[in-house]
This record gives sequence, C-alpha cells and structure tokens, in this order.
Amino acid sequence: MTSRIQSATPGEQQGEQATGQAPYPTAAGSVSGRQNGRASRASLDELHETARRIAANVERVLVGKPDVIRIALVTLLAEGHLLVEDVPGVGKTSLAKALARSIDCTVSRIQFTPDLLPSDVTGVSIYNRQTGGFEFRPGPVFANIVVGDEINRASPKTQSALLECMEEHQVTVDTSTYHLEEPFMVIATQNPIEMEGTYALPEAQRDRFTARVSIGYPDQQAELAMVDEHAGHNPLADLEPVSDRESVQRLIETVRSVHMSPEVRRYAVELVSATRQVPEIRLGASPRATLQLVRSARAQAALSGREFVVPDDLHSVAVPVLAHRMVLTTEAHAARRSATDVVRAILNRVPVPQGSAGTNHR
Repeated sequence: MTSRIQSATPGEQQGEQATGQAPYPTAAGSVSGRQNGRASRASLDELHETARRIAANVERVLVGKPDVIRIALVTLLAEGHLLVEDVPGVGKTSLAKALARSIDCTVSRIQFTPDLLPSDVTGVSIYNRQTGGFEFRPGPVFANIVVGDEINRASPKTQSALLECMEEHQVTVDTSTYHLEEPFMVIATQNPIEMEGTYALPEAQRDRFTARVSIGYPDQQAELAMVDEHAGHNPLADLEPVSDRESVQRLIETVRSVHMSPEVRRYAVELVSATRQVPEIRLGASPRATLQLVRSARAQAALSGREFVVPDDLHSVAVPVLAHRMVLTTEAHAARRSATDVVRAILNRVPVPQGSAGTNHR
C-alpha cells in the first residue's frame, strides 16, 4: 500500500482515492476496516529502531527540531492526535506531511476553508439510479493519517465533523456508523496570529488533541543547513516510507504494555487535578487529559528504552498534553501568564512520589 497525500476541497468527490480501499466502507455490525484483534507486540529494540528511522526521515524535512519530532512520535504511539500551532512559514504542514509519508499507510489531506462542509470531511450518501438506493461515498477522513491544514479556517460546524472521528474512530452518516481503520491519527495545523477569516477552536475540539506543539524559528545554523539542502528542491518529493501500518500497530501494542506503578498513576491524577484548583485557570484539564497524559508518558518511556514509567516521563509530556486544554482567567492574561507557565508551576509544586524513579516496576 503506497502513501498518498491528496487535497480535499469543497465539492470534490472523495471515493476510493481518499481511502485506498473500496469506495464504500461497511457499516458497523458487518465486516469493517477496523481490526477486531490486536496486533502482536514489538520489542523495545524494534520500537526504538523504527522510531529512530521515522525521526531521521522527518528531520530531512524539518531541520533542527528533534524535540518537536519526538512529541509527534509520542502522539502517534499514544494513539492520539497532534495540533501544530505556530506562525506562518516555520514548517507546520511540512512536519505533518513528512510524518505521514514516513509511514506506508493511507494518507489524506484536507485544506480547511470557510466554505468547507462537514460532508466534505466525513463523506455523503449519494442516490444511485441503477440500484434505486443511497450509497455512501467516504470523505478524506477515511485514512490512517489525516492532515488537516489550517483547521481554524473552517467554521465550527465543519470542525465539529472531526469530533466523533477523533474520539471514537468512527463516522456516523444518515444513522449508519462506519468504523475507521487503525491506526488513525489527525495532524492539524493552525496559525495563532492571523485572525482574519479564522474561527478559534472550541474547547471540546482542543480537548480531542492529545498534544500541541509549536515549532518556532530555527537557529541560524539550522536555517543555514536548510538553505543549503532545501533551496534547490523540495525534500518532501524524495521522502520514502521507512515503516508501514502493521509495524506502527505493533509499536502501539508495545506502548500499551508499558508498566505504570500505582504511585506514578496517582501522581498523574494529582497533576491534572491541580490544574482545576489554580486561581489563574478558569477551565482546568479534563479526565480525558488524564488518560492522554498517561498514554503519552507510556510512549515517552518506551522511546527512552524503558518498560516502566517514571515521573520524568510525565514531566516531559505535561506541557504539550495539558497546556492547550486550559482556559486562563482575565487576570492571568493581564499578568502575561501563559498556560505553559502555569503547567510548569504545577510540576514544581506537586510533590513527586518517593521511590518512583524506577524501583516500583516489574
């Protein structure tokens, strides 16, 4: 199966080209694209080697940003979704495309625009004169990796079409439910400073994203290397897959098996609970955030070569996982306090469990 990036603009038909499969997915209750059984686990050595190849492949496109690439890999292995938010021209879409092309699976790209409709994302039922019935034409969301470019340019009505897809890995159209094939990941980009013609993501939508990253400007050395290597050609054009869907599914099973002691689990709950008690925060992190913090910490531990989670793993992913979910008070904005500052203050304030630095593992 070959990776494909394709645009989905309003009015385009998204049939077999968007999914890489038969144009009509089956409804729930019959045979679907989603696997009923779990894939076998990969060893930590295999996980580390595969992750290294993917990271090296992405770094050919996004030069000098290893921490950002690592969070993208953590999100992929944690079965989550990634929001890339930054100013124009720093490589948001390139990161999303490079990660998608590094895995040999079905890929689709949606260019979000103000006139995009929910059916342009999920699909639509079309009347077939020959059969005398309606047939479902799947939208670009029926892919393993969905790249949503400038997601905040679409209306809230269209943005909401992704809520069910991201949380339940399924699409409901005309009372019929269609399962999405695993793994399923949404990588969305948005520009935080260009407000004209954009719609801010509602809290429910932001909470669906496991992590948010900001790429930032490269340093001069990295930018010089980018000029030397990328000025003459587009590196995305030469990018080849270094893994496949089955391998990624095996890595995800390995991450699921990473051990987390009761003390570390309690520490994760305390960190999230603390966001609901800070005066600067009007809306704290949700229980969904707790689950995704735990999953991300397991992925971080596995990428570090460990079969167990330590508090440092929670610290490594806390800001990307928690900061974008919180709504600050007016006073916090006036004091120029950011959600990142608040999360870091919570990490410093909540006591780390004693004896959890590797002693409470199997």
